[in-house]
Parts: sequence; structure tokens; C-alpha cells
Amino acid sequence: MTEDRFSLKDHLFNVEKVGLLAGWMAVADPGFDRSLFVEQVMGRLPELELKARIDWIATCLQAQLPDAFPQAAAVIFRALPPPLDPTRTDDDFGDFIIAPFGVVVERMGAEAHPDLSLDLFEALTQRFSMELSIRSFLNRWPEEVLARMERWVEHPNYHVRRLVSEGTRPRLPWAQKVTLDPLRPLPLLDRLHSDSTRYVTRSVANHLNDISKVSPEVVITRLAEWRAVGRQSEGELDWMTRHALRTRIKAGDPAAMELLGYRADADVVLEALEVPDAVAINDVAEIAVRLRAAQRERVIVDYVIDFATASGRRRQKVFKLKDTVVPAGNVVTLTKRHRFKGGATTFTLYPGRHVLRVQANGRILGERAFDLLAPNEG
Repeated sequence: MTEDRFSLKDHLFNVEKVGLLAGWMAVADPGFDRSLFVEQVMGRLPELELKARIDWIATCLQAQLPDAFPQAAAVIFRALPPPLDPTRTDDDFGDFIIAPFGVVVERMGAEAHPDLSLDLFEALTQRFSMELSIRSFLNRWPEEVLARMERWVEHPNYHVRRLVSEGTRPRLPWAQKVTLDPLRPLPLLDRLHSDSTRYVTRSVANHLNDISKVSPEVVITRLAEWRAVGRQSEGELDWMTRHALRTRIKAGDPAAMELLGYRADADVVLEALEVPDAVAINDVAEIAVRLRAAQRERVIVDYVIDFATASGRRRQKVFKLKDTVVPAGNVVTLTKRHRFKGGATTFTLYPGRHVLRVQANGRILGERAFDLLAPNEG
């Protein structure tokens, strides 16, 4: 007997959730045919993937809404459930069944009704984050959206404040690209970085991490400036800085290391690096690293694997080992069990010669080669 696998799309979008949405709509509009809506949505929902489910539900909603957007918007306003708990400060993304409303606003309001659409987004994002849908408006009406966001950074609801940062992220996952200059929202982040809620400050840090991939010096300078003005607590800004610079830390950026209090030229030597001579795909390799320092050193220790590819070129990935202190004159041993998981959709493993390198504060200390074997060779 096999165990049923969890299905995120079925958890988020199912007949109960569709029925809940239909109930809201029926209260908002007495002419809304609740049974027809559920029947239409469920007629196709099981065959669709997650994003397609959102789009299909939006299509079925739009079919029963007034053709004129102002009248449709009025129905949506009336249909909305109460806002999310305003006393929380994190991890309250909302119910995905609200997402189709955002798609309806994109389809019906983007060309001629930016102000009304932004009014709706302000209300919707307090029930479910609208960072994906607002990006259409950033591309079509950048000045209008940014002007509204200037007001939103002071909004009493933290979900609206977060939308300013998350909606303008240059590399928001699963989202359409925005044509906005990546540095344009920085003045908004200047005001948001001191927010009292982790939900907002995490978004600001993720936003900076996106920018760091194209303009690392801008991010490092900004973080230093925020520390100088002292508007955010030291502990929270420390967390934000580390989170914002995670890509630069993996890349061994000396300026990023220095801002976090690590010496790029830390006097650390690699006493030993133990890696199996061969490991099979889907098996676990035991990695051991022994470090010695002449003086007490704070170090971020990572390991970098050069993976073989189908084309014969190499592909590098950096993995965290430990953030630690090496006492003066002592040896510190760090261990890690690394599973070479095969069959991943985002990263395919190929048998062949691989190289594992150890780096401390971005500086490569040493390396060992090993063979990655096909699963049946282990």
C-alpha cells in the first residue's frame, strides 16, 4: 500500500475553497449563480496546475461579474472577507483563494483604471498578498504605482507596507519581470527598512539580495548607511544584513564579509579535508573539514562543488557548512552529511569527476576530487 503524496495545488484549491469563494460572491451579488460557478470551476480544476487554477477561477469569476470594471470592483469590495489579523507581525500570507481576484483586477483594470485597481490591491493584499498581480501595473503605470507606494510605506497595515517592497522586487520568484530600474525603489526601502514587523523587513532584505546580483556595491553602501542612521534595532539590522548579503557571502565578496564583521584575509588554514573517493547518486557523503587559526578568527565556512554536466562544462554550487569561531592555535573540526539527491527537476546530477572546495570567508583553502557514480554503481 502506497502513501498518498501531499498535493499543494489540491490543498490550496479544492471544492471547499471554491465553495467558500462562491459564498462570498453570492452575498456580495444576489444575482451571482453560486452553483453554476462551483460546477464550472470544478469541471476543469483537477486537470490544472497551481497557477492555471488561479487563472481559471478568475475566468469563471469574470464571467459572472459586470462587464464594466467600476461595477465589477464594487462587487469584489463587497465580497471580501475580513482582513488578516493585524496584530500579527509575520508568517500570515493569507488564503490563496483570494488570488483570483488579483488576476481579475489585472485583466479588467490595467488599461483604463489604475487608481481604482490600486484601491482594490490595497484592500486585497490585507487578505492575500498581491505582489504578483501588481507587477502588471508597475509596467503599465509605473509613476502612478510608485506614487501610491509612497503613501503605502506609512500604511497602518503591515501587509500593505510589505507589498511596496515585495511587489517591486527585481527578481521576485514565479513573477513576471518588471521593467522598472532596479534601483528606483531604493528610497522606499530606505523608509521600510526600519519597519517593526519581520514580514516587512524580510521582504526588504530579499529585495536587497535581488539587487546585489546586479549592483552589489549599492547594497553594501545602503546597508552601511542604514546602520549609521540607527533607525532599526541593531539585532534586526544584523539579521537583515546577513539575509540581504547571502548571495554575496556565497560569492566570497570581501566587502560583504567586512560589513558582517569577518576578515576576508582571515589567517585560517585547512589542516585536513576528508571526502569519499567515490559516492553514488542518491547516497550520502560524509564530509569533514579541520581548520586551524593562528589567532581567533570568525569564519563563514562553505563548500563549493564543481558538478559535471551533460555538455562537459562544469557547474558550481555553494553549500553552507558553518558560521563559527576558530580559537587561536586550536583545531576545529566541522562535519556535514551531503546527500547527492538524483531526479530533482531543478538540478540534474551526472556521473563523473567532481571537485569539492572548502572556503572560509570567501577564500578557497583547499580541494579534493571525487567520483560521482550512477545509482546502480554504488
